Amino acid sequence: LAHSKFIMGPEIEELERRLSNYVGVKHCVSVANGTDALQIAMMAAGIQPGDEIITTSFSFFATVETILLLGAKPVFADIDPHTYNLNPNQIEKLITPKTKMILPVSLYGQCADFEAISKIAKKHSLLVLEDAAQSFGASVGGKKSCSLTPLACTSFFPTKPLGCYGDGGACFTSDDELASRMKKIRVHGQEKRYFHTLIGVNSRLDTLQAAVLLSKMEVFDEELHLRKMIAKRYDEALKGIVLTPQIAPGFESAYAQYTIEVDDRERIQKVLQDKGIPTMVHYPFVMHKQPAYQLRYSEQYSLPHSERAASRVLSLPFHPYLS
Repeated sequence: LAHSKFIMGPEIEELERRLSNYVGVKHCVSVANGTDALQIAMMAAGIQPGDEIITTSFSFFATVETILLLGAKPVFADIDPHTYNLNPNQIEKLITPKTKMILPVSLYGQCADFEAISKIAKKHSLLVLEDAAQSFGASVGGKKSCSLTPLACTSFFPTKPLGCYGDGGACFTSDDELASRMKKIRVHGQEKRYFHTLIGVNSRLDTLQAAVLLSKMEVFDEELHLRKMIAKRYDEALKGIVLTPQIAPGFESAYAQYTIEVDDRERIQKVLQDKGIPTMVHYPFVMHKQPAYQLRYSEQYSLPHSERAASRVLSLPFHPYLS
């Protein structure tokens, strides 16, 4: 408050440096929210109307919405029923000459299988963009989420593993050109004041939110540890009663949610509600059946694992300081 640099103040640059070092990439570009992060990343990557992007139908709508906003076409692959993430075995058959990108979501805090996905992408000269809105702090074989692909985006919405006190997001890359383009795009495509070399948007992280995130970074690793301990308590208590989260070998989840699978979701939700225990469903509707998607495209998909998950998943109360 004292320096009054509320837009692009010094805390922004400091936060970007801290976050890129934490993840292990050259560049972090902070933006106003996680949805803008996805759109800006795709704009920087040159996604054009008519391009196809292979993604998941089991996610928050922003994953698909940003593709549609750019006039591109989402093409849906089914998920792995154990991790809820994009199944690499379902990708290759969907690739066409129009395919430009693969957009996996690291759902519930666990990274997708980027080793397998990246091999497919390399074979077909496709870019991989990680939607890491729920997985900041997660890792695979010691490598952090947001460093596993050439381009990644996360969200700092208050309920995320690293959350600010409002909206916030960031893009990550080690590619100098992509970073340069994203920095311009977030400020109306400006290269210097009033000189615009790209079509951009207005999407800057508030300096106040950067200050909050810098403070929360001090305890972030401790909070990740607490999340794992609470997840372990849930695992031990619920084992054999419901299907608990399955973390793949070598993967460390950030546990954005603790999501179980149940047979009779509405009844269980009511019983828990009657006992004062809130629950949420992430997510009850698959993307390919959303009315907003069907306004644009009418393709029919058979995604049994995605549809089954949408009808059965239930997220329980979860945060680092749960008693």
